[in-house]
Amino acid sequence: MDARPRIEYESLGDPSHPAIVLIMGLGMQLIAWPDSFCQALVARGFRVVRFDNRDAGLSDRTPGKKRGNLALAMAAAALHLPVRTPYTLEDMAGDTVRLMDDLGIGQAHVVGASMGGMIAQILAAKFPRRVLSLSSIMSSTGNRKVSKPTRAAGKALLARPADPTDPEAVTEHLIDVFGVIGSPGFPSTREAMRARIGRAVRRSYDPAGTARQLLAVIAAGDRRRQLKAITAPTLVIHGAQDPLVPLAAGRDTAAHIPGARLLVIDGMGHDFPEALMSRLAEAVAGHCARAVEPAPTSSAIP
Repeated sequence: MDARPRIEYESLGDPSHPAIVLIMGLGMQLIAWPDSFCQALVARGFRVVRFDNRDAGLSDRTPGKKRGNLALAMAAAALHLPVRTPYTLEDMAGDTVRLMDDLGIGQAHVVGASMGGMIAQILAAKFPRRVLSLSSIMSSTGNRKVSKPTRAAGKALLARPADPTDPEAVTEHLIDVFGVIGSPGFPSTREAMRARIGRAVRRSYDPAGTARQLLAVIAAGDRRRQLKAITAPTLVIHGAQDPLVPLAAGRDTAAHIPGARLLVIDGMGHDFPEALMSRLAEAVAGHCARAVEPAPTSSAIP
């Protein structure tokens, strides 16, 4: 049975306000949710909870040092065979529910990015009473036909730094990765990326943990049938120029969640450029507010 990991989190804003729980993507930490985005949501009257997934940041690691055999896992998935993995995305969704329990949050608006979007989708499908609304950002259904990255993006994702023990080498490597998968319409300077990525590398860097998370993504397979069970009001946000998880994956996600709305952002890739934070916060906050608006009542005409 999957053991319960200790989850590192931050809670921002008034605890009495409606909660938005943010779930980050593959290998990323809670600080990958930009402070400006979080504070904009707080300013709009929400409590914001962001956290490190297991095997990332300051949360617990899976015991052992094994990375797992990604090539074997991908081959098994392609043949529709079981994929061996220490834990599943369902386990990670359970981590989120337990964190909500620990914080006394009965229901929340759930926002997930990339792998975090997959976890958020599973959470909404399996725990419908806990989810007030769902926002799935730059994510997919697991449908391989529409989720293939460009060759350059796939190569960048699987590349390794020249010296994984040197924080400077790791930082430069990750700058190059985000240079490939980032938003062409909202480019960041190399200096700005170095400051942001360097902060993350100094906080934590664990490629073995990221590899185990990737195994969980591969093992999850195609979730389109499961997504049809989602009843929470859903907003799907996707960048038109995302090279890692293409726009077709966002369209596919919206098509398989009943009543979902799709917001396509031109110029956006697979990152959170500072220039888009106000727009993204407005979109998410507006969606959350609409999700809990009372339904209009009809009155009889005398």
